[in-house]
Amino acid sequence: MEKIRQIIKASITTKEQILKDARLIDTIGNVVDLITTAFRNGNRVYFCGNGGSAADAQHLAAEFSGRFYTDRKALPAEALHCNTSYLTAVANDYGYDLVYARMIDGIGEKADVLIGLSTSGNSENIIKAFEVAKKKDMINIAFTGETGGKMKELADHLINVPSTDTPRIQESHITIGHIICQMVEEKYFSPL
Repeated sequence: MEKIRQIIKASITTKEQILKDARLIDTIGNVVDLITTAFRNGNRVYFCGNGGSAADAQHLAAEFSGRFYTDRKALPAEALHCNTSYLTAVANDYGYDLVYARMIDGIGEKADVLIGLSTSGNSENIIKAFEVAKKKDMINIAFTGETGGKMKELADHLINVPSTDTPRIQESHITIGHIICQMVEEKYFSPL
């Protein structure tokens, strides 16, 4: 029972550190504004990640394209790994490092938003996607752990959870993602 309490406490402690980080809170607010503007301008939001972060990417994309709190029209958001025929073909023919970069090259447009989730910030396939997105004048948002990893240099906006513990980082990514989804939904669907 004590181990369970320790794990819950570690999750709470990570979120308390986020709460105290004014820079990080400001970044989250800026990302809300940026995504709201992108949707209003007819742009799309793409998500990518690996493993648990792929599940989180798919979860957050669905909050936009489905609904969050309100019954409203769908917003154009998708997770890039959901087409398994594409994913396995490109991984087989070109290498797994290029699965997201090729997709962004094919469908990404100027001022679209690419959100990459990686607890280390060093996922090579997301780094390559960020490089392609930069060339296309897209906006890169990185959800990472404490250091930001290599993605930090390619991110226009860095949401780096103050932790090196993968489960605590992923729990915080979902919390922050839900905050963004809620606030974008409220802003986008409220009268200007």
